[in-house]
Amino acid sequence: MTSAEIRGCPVVHDETKPEPAPFPGLFARFDAYRDHDSSVLWSTDAQGYWIFTDHATILEGLRQTDLWSSKVITVTDPEPRMLWIPVMLDAPEHVRWRNLLAAWFTPRRVKSMADEHRRLAADVVAGIADRGRCDVVSDFARVYPSTIFLSLMGMPQSMLGQFYEWEHDLLHLTPAEDPGNERRNAAGGRIQKYFRELLAERRAEADAEAADIVRAALSWEFDGRPVDDADLLNCLLLLFMAGLDTVANELAFALHHLATHPADRERCVANPDLWPVLVEEVLRVYPSVQTARKATRDAEFAGVQVRQGDMALFPLAAAGRDPKVFADSLRVDLDRTTAEGRHLTFGSGPHHCLGAHLARQEMVLALEEWHRRIPTYRLRETPLLEGAQVWGLTGLELQW
Repeated sequence: MTSAEIRGCPVVHDETKPEPAPFPGLFARFDAYRDHDSSVLWSTDAQGYWIFTDHATILEGLRQTDLWSSKVITVTDPEPRMLWIPVMLDAPEHVRWRNLLAAWFTPRRVKSMADEHRRLAADVVAGIADRGRCDVVSDFARVYPSTIFLSLMGMPQSMLGQFYEWEHDLLHLTPAEDPGNERRNAAGGRIQKYFRELLAERRAEADAEAADIVRAALSWEFDGRPVDDADLLNCLLLLFMAGLDTVANELAFALHHLATHPADRERCVANPDLWPVLVEEVLRVYPSVQTARKATRDAEFAGVQVRQGDMALFPLAAAGRDPKVFADSLRVDLDRTTAEGRHLTFGSGPHHCLGAHLARQEMVLALEEWHRRIPTYRLRETPLLEGAQVWGLTGLELQW
């Protein structure tokens, strides 16, 4: 599809993998897209793709799974080599995999881990409190949720540094750093090799107790037949990326906001009941995941003619910051009520994030324990925001 074929739709050039830029960077770019008198844009980047910019359209697209397939979730990769299960599956396969994983992330199970998670958060904060300064991203926001994730998966904490190197190459390289996606593909291969060897080790142990997800995965079946190892590897790859990246990004966004808005910080410290409100607002204003879909057929959607095979970006940041749904939408508001509309940071429809309960709990406990030991702090320098499909701060230097 060429720009000349687009009717009634502004055309932009949306660079999907820009160089890191001072915060708020990409968030501000997507805010500016709303200045166009249209909820739909066409980007000339890569092979070309739609960008939907308001809450209502993004919500409709995420729920209209018969038109927008999840088999592609990156706008610049319409024929992906890697299949991340279950995120990149449509029904009915998606439902079967989701049912296998759901038991690990129920509200009851997540709540049962709260005391353990609180102790861990307190321990991590205690390890940095006397320094007087730290890089929140590397010293806290990554360490805390990643430790929880590795325990849940049954993976060694000693390899966290290596895991982050692989995860960075898989999700965060810019085109200048990896023009042919060679490092990205190599990282995916190394992660799959690691999980292949880990599955072999678990089988050799012949331990019937399913104490972690990797061990439990060995007993997963569909219609009485064991799940194929290749599919297991792709499922573990998806969990790997989600567990190491998303909560860490949101925690860093939260602490950046609190460092630059001392009145909000003081209110939350004085009234801990506000921490869940703060978390919801940070999730709404600063969603880290920007997902994509691929059209399954020709159709009219949001007032434009979509063709089979078209790629479309459904930026959750645009949905959460939509002023038509959220008054004063760019502001984290501790007095906001959910009656104004719910954010889409965890998605919507059948692909709503399974780990939403866990993510919320991790963030609330982490912020509570941080502020028990470090209630006052300041930003040392403006951080850089990077991202393609997943946005996050490259670092966050705080001092106290």
